[in-house]
Amino acid sequence: MSNSHSNLEFVFVKFYDERQFQVSITKNCFFTSQPMKKSFLFTLLASLLISTASFAQQSFEDLMKYGVTQSNLGNYASAQTAFSQAISLKPEDAIAHYNRAVTKANLKDNRGAINDFDKALEINSRYADAFSGRGQSKARQDDHKGALQDYNSCIALDPVNASTYFLRGQSKSKLENYKGALSDFNKSIDLTPENAQSYTARGLVKQKLEDYRGSLDDFSKAIEISPKRSSSFSGRGLSKMKMGDFKGAIADYGKALELTPEDAESLYFRGYCKSQMEDYQGALIDFDRALGQDPENATAYYGRGFAKSKLGNTKSAIDDFTKAVSIGNIESNKVVFSGAITKQVLDDLRNNVQERLKMAEMSPERSEVYYNRGLSKARNGDAKTAIDDYNKAIALNPTYSEAYFTRGMLKSQTGDQRGAIQDCTNAIKLNVKYAEAYYVRGIIRHALGDTDGCNDLSKSGELGYTPAYSVIRDYCN
Repeated sequence: MSNSHSNLEFVFVKFYDERQFQVSITKNCFFTSQPMKKSFLFTLLASLLISTASFAQQSFEDLMKYGVTQSNLGNYASAQTAFSQAISLKPEDAIAHYNRAVTKANLKDNRGAINDFDKALEINSRYADAFSGRGQSKARQDDHKGALQDYNSCIALDPVNASTYFLRGQSKSKLENYKGALSDFNKSIDLTPENAQSYTARGLVKQKLEDYRGSLDDFSKAIEISPKRSSSFSGRGLSKMKMGDFKGAIADYGKALELTPEDAESLYFRGYCKSQMEDYQGALIDFDRALGQDPENATAYYGRGFAKSKLGNTKSAIDDFTKAVSIGNIESNKVVFSGAITKQVLDDLRNNVQERLKMAEMSPERSEVYYNRGLSKARNGDAKTAIDDYNKAIALNPTYSEAYFTRGMLKSQTGDQRGAIQDCTNAIKLNVKYAEAYYVRGIIRHALGDTDGCNDLSKSGELGYTPAYSVIRDYCN
């Protein structure tokens, strides 16, 4: 039999995305989660027997039509029973196997669906939709290489099918072939220019390629077409954040959260943006909510710890940094927090330390988590264990100039002036324009009777750190 479905009036049910076939009609519940009495079970079994008996008396065409109707209503188990009965009447009908595969896929039986798609293709090797459906079931099982082979076969048979280009783009993206994915999303949009989902997907790929302006345009177009898609708002929020528009990002994440109030990722990123805007109390609220949804989110603990440290709650901040470390590797594809000291002034007479923090992206090795926990411990007066944390930060990231500098500060406070000089020297080797490191090394050298200390102070002033000149005036002339 041909795979043409015009005679059977079959409505193909396509995948909406990697997780779900697209069904435009509201789904009816087939199963109930409430406990059923024995009498109800017997009634249900009897009705199933009657249904099976009635199926046995129906024609192949009637069974197919009934199965399609049930599938479109979301009654996939009933649809599968009807298609199975149809297959028993015509076991070599490709469309019947394809239809049953679709219902199995909707019932999350991807292995069973692949078996039916295999059979449909065995019967009709040019069945384009069966290639596409099998590719989608493979993608659900994270077999994206296998999915690509099926999508390629489908496109060779049907080169103007926008949904297959979209699906192939998704699998390419999963395999980190972002340029290939971009090409497929471009083709999908060329064929269906008003598809919001394709613009959102292309925007996400452009982010991976660091084309944030281009991704911003795609998310805006998706929102124009479909203003109720939270993923478009959160995607645009991320692009704005990457471009430094934290206020705009907060607004977009707010829109996304209106549509999906408990989206932990949007809560986390909005908290990050609020911290960038120095709204640490607002950030704390968002991180609390994010952790309520995802209690094992290390980056949210880290962000909350940072906000707490800025609000002066150093003890609780240490607890959050410790939790972030204990959870394990922090995902490197997320923007996370790092407090990096860029100015920490040491007066050689009073050993007063002042700091200014900046936000930065965090390395995947978690070195900044140890750095910030060390900072909170130092604020809490625990210099020894703070140094231990800086040791760990440097072991994880030997090019971390701020960690050397800050450890040098603590060594000076604990009386290890030679160790402090060495740490400042290491920081300067990594960053030859580190004005504050020259300043601190200069003060310590001068205090130890090394005349090169004044040269360091002069270099610090030359690099723009003006407090060096007051020390030069008082101690170097």
